[in-house]
Amino acid sequence: MSGGWGPLAGEKETIRRLTLGLVTLVAVETAVFALDALAPPDMSRAVRSSPVALDHRGAWLRALPVEDGRWRIRADLTRTDPTFQKRLVAVEDARFWLHPGVDPFSVVRAIGSAVVHGRPTSGASTLTMQTARLLEPRPRNLGSKLIEMIRALQIEGRLSKREILALYLTLAPYGGNLEGVRAASLSYFGHEPETLTDGEQALLIALPQSPEARRPDKRPEAARAARNAVLAKLIRARRLTEVEATEAEGEPLPLRAPFPSLAWHAAGELARAAPASQASVVSTLDAGLQARLEPLAAAAARAQGPENTAAILVVEIKSRAVRAAVGSGGLDRPGGWIDMTRAIRSPGSSLKPFIYGFAFDDGIAAPDTQLEDTPRRFADYQPENFDRVFHGKVTAREALSHSLNVPAVELLEKVGPSSFEARMAGAGITLVRPKKGVTTPGLAIALGGVGISARDLAVLYAALGDGGVAKPLAWTEDEAARRPRQGGDRLMRTEAAQSILDILRETPPPAGVTAAPLTKGRPLMAFKTGTSYGFRDAVAAGVVGGYAIVVWTGRADGGARGGLTGRDAALPLLFDVADLLDAPPSAPRPIAPRAAPEALKRLDPTADGPRLIFPPDGATVQVEAFGRKARGLALAAGGEDLSWYVNGEPIDRDPVSGRAIWRPDSPGFYKLSVVDAQGRKAQAKVRIKAAPGIK
Repeated sequence: MSGGWGPLAGEKETIRRLTLGLVTLVAVETAVFALDALAPPDMSRAVRSSPVALDHRGAWLRALPVEDGRWRIRADLTRTDPTFQKRLVAVEDARFWLHPGVDPFSVVRAIGSAVVHGRPTSGASTLTMQTARLLEPRPRNLGSKLIEMIRALQIEGRLSKREILALYLTLAPYGGNLEGVRAASLSYFGHEPETLTDGEQALLIALPQSPEARRPDKRPEAARAARNAVLAKLIRARRLTEVEATEAEGEPLPLRAPFPSLAWHAAGELARAAPASQASVVSTLDAGLQARLEPLAAAAARAQGPENTAAILVVEIKSRAVRAAVGSGGLDRPGGWIDMTRAIRSPGSSLKPFIYGFAFDDGIAAPDTQLEDTPRRFADYQPENFDRVFHGKVTAREALSHSLNVPAVELLEKVGPSSFEARMAGAGITLVRPKKGVTTPGLAIALGGVGISARDLAVLYAALGDGGVAKPLAWTEDEAARRPRQGGDRLMRTEAAQSILDILRETPPPAGVTAAPLTKGRPLMAFKTGTSYGFRDAVAAGVVGGYAIVVWTGRADGGARGGLTGRDAALPLLFDVADLLDAPPSAPRPIAPRAAPEALKRLDPTADGPRLIFPPDGATVQVEAFGRKARGLALAAGGEDLSWYVNGEPIDRDPVSGRAIWRPDSPGFYKLSVVDAQGRKAQAKVRIKAAPGIK
């Protein structure tokens, strides 16, 4: 009997032990899962990183700091030297890809070494455990080490190995307020960690273990010793040859440099909008162009007075990619931290081209339709020209080219202010009325009586350059890739947009700028300026090559300025910007047909013969200089094949601009005559006087 029961009792004992072991394992696992659920690792530092804005080629523009002004740049393993990643693992955690967060072999080795020597002589921390310590910093003791082990197991259950490595390279300290390999590489070496020398790799491996004691800019000898120690470990791990290590030891130690801060406003805006999980946002901006334009804006702001600032936008028309965005004349200027490309300001006359474009589009007028530039009242609104001089009968082409106010208001009345505003809104453009409670738009729109941002103005001028189709600006490369395929909103017909560009190309350039067709390599510019009430805003917008450009100068607080017009204060900057663009040269498109259709020849009947526009009869004109070296007065008249005379003496046309330029020899009264090919003429008696302060 006893012989039969023995084996059965043994089997029962084995089953009991197996069952107890299984229950214990389940209990432990349950306890671990419960502990993990009740006390998960604190991953908050993992999601708080400094977002980075890059230009469209990957050049660094700007990053934003996190708490306490620390630069914690999220690592991107695809943009981090793969050799560096392998060497880091080889030195810090050779079995990183195999263990579950805690390396049993390293733990046994560390305990044995401590028993033999009476103190710890080797570490057991894996990269995952170091990541756990960086997530939740604690005093360096045995209790903290045990917690780090538990946290490492929890982290391994949540993240992949590559995610853990990226997290370590995001949180690792590199001295001062630098965290993460990207911040360290950029600050110490001046470039992203995409490619690193052997010496740079060794320094970046050594620094996180004792970042303050080994800072190369503060303690170069300690940094050199730590770098050499890592190089020796890499030789032993067969990751580096002795020759390569010797060369790396000879590399100079770096000093810390400030981070780039290009496109401070736009790059900051893009960085703030980037998802927390995204290492960087690739913008459409061009760092090289941005770096050239920011000093231009700063110089223009300084030249216009201590309270002034400036803004520039450059948009590539085909993709609507914003290639440069200068928000101010510098952070040291009053209000320099305000992004003036977003500010709502008066456009002055820079919306006039769209009034004419809508009139052409609606069949109300054509480029050579005759308009009246005479004193007129439109209900309770009576506009005046900027120079307070009226020019009589002019064509729409002449009225727009010379930015006459009354014809623009008359055309806006026929287009309809509400229709104008609705067409703008349909293209995504917001026009802001100056007074709250005003429910309907007024004719003052024609003269800058609404607010608009430079960004929306850039949308409009880019539409002119794209056959009248308006599309939103693209600020990231993903958006730019989609824009050519998007239909957009039609602002006006292609023919109307082209007519407007043709007229704007005829506008005389600023003083000192050679006419585009006669200058080799200069692309042809179609542009319009604007000046707001009180000279608060000076605007210039243009289309050149494949780009739309908007320039603004003024005070950030909207204060009035004395006598700074769009032509004087913004147009030279517009041409300076155009000079820096990689735009192809272009020849002027022939304007055909030149004449308006019969039904649109005039809004009102007009007499035959030339029509003198500037200077008008009885005008007093101030000039800044006399004689051959003077800038001169550009004479203007309506008609074909015109010849000009002053006191019976002919005036030659300027060989550059093709216009009649009169340079009076002295102050006094003069008799001007303009004669067409049929001998019909118009005359004016004008007075020339020196401007104040001119002798």
